Amino acid sequence: MAAAAVTTCALLLTACGQEARGGSRYQPEKGKGGTIGLAMPTKSSERWIADGKNMAKQFREAGYKTDLQYGDDKVENQVAQVENMITQGHRLLVIAAIDGAALTDVLEKAHDAGVPVISYDRLILGTKNVDYYASFDNERVGELQAQYLLDRLKLKRPDDDANEHFNIELFAGSPDDNNTKFFWNGAMKTLKPFLESGQLVVRSKQTKMNQATTLRWDGGTAQKRMDDLISKHYGSAEVDAVLSPYDGISIGIISALKSAGYGTKRQPLPLVTGQDAELASVKSIVAGDQTQTVFKDTRKLARQAVAMGDAVLTGKKPKVNNTTDYDNGEKTVPSFLLKPVSIDKKNTQLLVDEGYFKKGQLK
Repeated sequence: MAAAAVTTCALLLTACGQEARGGSRYQPEKGKGGTIGLAMPTKSSERWIADGKNMAKQFREAGYKTDLQYGDDKVENQVAQVENMITQGHRLLVIAAIDGAALTDVLEKAHDAGVPVISYDRLILGTKNVDYYASFDNERVGELQAQYLLDRLKLKRPDDDANEHFNIELFAGSPDDNNTKFFWNGAMKTLKPFLESGQLVVRSKQTKMNQATTLRWDGGTAQKRMDDLISKHYGSAEVDAVLSPYDGISIGIISALKSAGYGTKRQPLPLVTGQDAELASVKSIVAGDQTQTVFKDTRKLARQAVAMGDAVLTGKKPKVNNTTDYDNGEKTVPSFLLKPVSIDKKNTQLLVDEGYFKKGQLK
């Protein structure tokens, strides 16, 4: 009877333990140490390589081990990597999602295992199991790109009777990245009055975001679309400006423009924006091809994600500065947003002064 009682108690304790884990988030001990899982989307962009390395270095300096994985832009790879991180008992996940809506099931497993999640730069969608979000003010990025074009075209205010009109084409980011919406909204809010006045003309009439998206932010896809826009809609007309949301897309756009004869004294390249201040694009700006990019110091973003993660794991409250704007469909995720900076040929030295690049790299 005594043995039976012990067995019964043991079974009850086990059942209670399982219920506590499954019914609500399991709460591990607080403190330094353990492994942080860093799930980055791809190595095809230099910025994601830098982000991963910066976070891994800073987490190690803060007293943690790291497991840095890249998904090669394949959703199934990233899901498997995150699931493996949970199985191995990693204490925290920092995820830059390939597809923001594809992680719901695997993050339910993270929740049940008591693993907190920080969404990094790309908001994870459709799940309550995201604790914090670290990014830049992404609507501001779009505003900076659009305002730069207006300034260079010397469009100061909407004027229905203006004599001068400029041709512009619009590109958007990947449809599965939530940031695409913010970049687009910021840009279009800025450009809309001039599109309505007719001072800016989209000859292709592709003015909706779903007409302008570029899957996986792929430069080759952008190049093909730009080729198509030029051949179908321009003829003897010329492109004056292109709204591009990202440097990799900008490189593809410029390749298409050069193939169509742009980039000569007789037919100069149009204004082309960008984002991320990737080295190839900054060098392109210095050379006079790409016109502008938006600098987002990913070292500071990595530092913010590390500070958030360390606070969560040591029982402190992470610092946030936005609790209203980033609704992922299931919850409004507490966020910390950093400020982006517009870069063109006049202020590329800022990137050297900030230590982001060395002077010799920009030649």
